[in-house]
Amino acid sequence: MTARRWSESLFLATLFCVTFEKVHWEVGGSLSLADVLTVFFLGVFAFSLGPRLPRVAVLVLVFGVALLLVYLVGFYNLDTHEALTQFAKGMVKFLLHILFLAAGVTLLVRRGVGLYWRSLTAFVLGMALNAGYAILQLLAARSGQNLDHVVLAPLTGGASSINIYGAVNGASVYRPNALTGDPNHLAVMLDIPLLVLAPVYLRRPRRWLAVLLGFLLIVELATLSRSGVLGLGVGFLVLAIPYRRYLTSRALLAPLAGVAALLAIVVWERRHYFEVVIKSRLQTGGGSTTAHFGVYDFIPQVLHLHPLFGLGLNNFSVYYEFVTGKTNWGPHSFYVALIVETGVVGAAVFALFVFWLFRRLGVARRLGRAFAAAGDARALRLRPLAWGFTAALVGTLAANAFYLTMQFYYFYAFAALALALPSVYAQPGRLRV
Repeated sequence: MTARRWSESLFLATLFCVTFEKVHWEVGGSLSLADVLTVFFLGVFAFSLGPRLPRVAVLVLVFGVALLLVYLVGFYNLDTHEALTQFAKGMVKFLLHILFLAAGVTLLVRRGVGLYWRSLTAFVLGMALNAGYAILQLLAARSGQNLDHVVLAPLTGGASSINIYGAVNGASVYRPNALTGDPNHLAVMLDIPLLVLAPVYLRRPRRWLAVLLGFLLIVELATLSRSGVLGLGVGFLVLAIPYRRYLTSRALLAPLAGVAALLAIVVWERRHYFEVVIKSRLQTGGGSTTAHFGVYDFIPQVLHLHPLFGLGLNNFSVYYEFVTGKTNWGPHSFYVALIVETGVVGAAVFALFVFWLFRRLGVARRLGRAFAAAGDARALRLRPLAWGFTAALVGTLAANAFYLTMQFYYFYAFAALALALPSVYAQPGRLRV
């Protein structure tokens, strides 16, 4: 097998596994399966790199260098050995993420539409496998078994289990986290395939796609994640603008009716149980809600100390422990982590990166309109994808206001697919990409 084929295979394998957070080993720190695959992918990719990078990949590296400079300046705000350790861990992850993003975009642009759709398929199938594991995990927990202990412990040597939210009349309330580290992580991640594939399905309805979307939606709801539902709701509001004429179509209502019927049967059999659980998740004055909003109070405190470059990469937990005495506690908000750890400068650089993501998706939408006007059949795929990725990006940004997933591999895989989309479909001389 040539270096080119190996790089493609390793890239697809990485996309498939980017949400498998629990598949990791403690080797001088936490080494995930995605880390291992990324290292192999980058090593093989370097042999088939070629003399020139696509412009979009060069801009990825420009943003990467800008963020790296912010992190290195923030390094001088560290003052403990623990802070230095956390900084080193965060730096390794960042370098792997940004190099994976640049290499992934390069590979997608060079290989074209065929590899792009295989990559999107691998990404979605990995999410679907995660969702399938969530259902098995939930069923096993209901029967008193820990599926993680049977499946994952022999592989990783670590301990993990389904999340237990509480109990109703002695019956445990389970929230599946599948192969991710948290039910909220799973829910926010599932927003992406739901929002990306929904317009593709509406434009070209397929039964298997309806079943997949319905299944992912059921798992989304099973997580009981308010952040996930928030992201999904905001994303669907974005899609409701260009696809408003489909809101009453049979293609949309039929699978939603199927999901609603299945949920009605399950809920009706345990009405009191679900009434208590749903009321609990709708409350806004509990300790969980306070934690999600309370972390925003740290922003002015930290900006008063280090306004420009923050406390240092990956150091919120160190500061939080110093202030509250609690260990291993994340900021429960990507934006809090961003501002607290990288300051105003780091937040501004990342905001520019997100703005560029939206610009690239805007180019894809314009290209799709140009194809449609010219009667080009590629518009049937490009336009729904462009709108789906736009909605997924908006939804992910909304969900991360109260949770933190945009630091994970899956977001960089999503960004690679989004950034490469217009270049993959563009023809020379049509639009500048």
